[in-house]
Amino acid sequence: MNASLNATPSVETLYLSAPEAAELIRRKGLATCLAGVADYIRQDFGRWTAFDKSARVANHSRDGVIELMPIADDVTYSFKYVNGHPKNTRAGLPTVMAFGVLADVDTGIPKMLSELTLTTALRTAATSVVAARVLARPDSQVMALIGNGAQSEFQALAFHHLVGIQEVRLFDVDRVATAKLVANLRDSSLSVTVCSSTAEALRGADIVTTVTADKTNATILTSDMIAPGMHINAIGGDCPGKTELHADVLIGASVFVEYAPQTRIEGDIQQLPADFPVTELWEVLAGQRPGRVGPEQVTVFDSVGFALEDFSALRFMRDAAAELGLGERISLIPVMANPKDLFGVLHQPARATWPADLRGAMAPAAAH
Repeated sequence: MNASLNATPSVETLYLSAPEAAELIRRKGLATCLAGVADYIRQDFGRWTAFDKSARVANHSRDGVIELMPIADDVTYSFKYVNGHPKNTRAGLPTVMAFGVLADVDTGIPKMLSELTLTTALRTAATSVVAARVLARPDSQVMALIGNGAQSEFQALAFHHLVGIQEVRLFDVDRVATAKLVANLRDSSLSVTVCSSTAEALRGADIVTTVTADKTNATILTSDMIAPGMHINAIGGDCPGKTELHADVLIGASVFVEYAPQTRIEGDIQQLPADFPVTELWEVLAGQRPGRVGPEQVTVFDSVGFALEDFSALRFMRDAAAELGLGERISLIPVMANPKDLFGVLHQPARATWPADLRGAMAPAAAH
């Protein structure tokens, strides 16, 4: 009998830390990574019916939310843990923090554990691009960017490199955030205009991206600001009680979503009746429903973030890490000679189950 048929599957897990994820993006280049994640998202949305889908599980508190976002096909299961706490910045912490897992469906072995804070910004921008390619006017060159926080650079550069945006018009109630964004875009070839209000930023814009953080029913955009032909990329409203668009903006537009059962609870369309008509993005990508049908049409991508996008982003980061030789192998699962004898692990030497390359790294540091 072939010995490989009786081989015990490896239970080691690829671990991609935040510093290594940043190194991966630096080495491949941000534009290349954005394009790669967008391609993986496009591929996976094309297999929409192959996935076991559900709305994310959310635990809300007064100041934020913690969520689990699971999804699986017949081969791979993934989940993301993610929070949203707008007040965190006052304590020097990110508003959004995340990590995720890819696991083998056949055995349940976690194959990859990765940071997803940085990667979530990549995948959100990449998803916006995938939608804009079928919903925005092909000649779009100017984007208004309302909300200049942690995700704004990724949005601006994704639309510049992958959609053809040449000018961004910026507004945020936090002028320090806007100054940060201007500084970070200084080395790009984007033309940057700082505006004094949302209405001013929208004048002359072809695409409008709203990415504000406050957990409140805000009204960032009103119908009098909207010009014929605009595409609105609304990504800041992503939980119950958190919106950015006045209901009239939605009523006067063609609205597209990721996964309607989740978006009706969390998106801007939570303001509207449950039968308000929307189109899921995968239907447009599959050619089953139209996206933009004319130059005067106003389109809204009411994006709340969906688990399939994280599945795609994790796949991209896994493949890119393998290509570049990044990441390390860790033992999340104990190694057992007898898989029924978990108790026996307690009698093994303390580091017997650690990968050899980790034993030295985990040795106690010399006193100094």
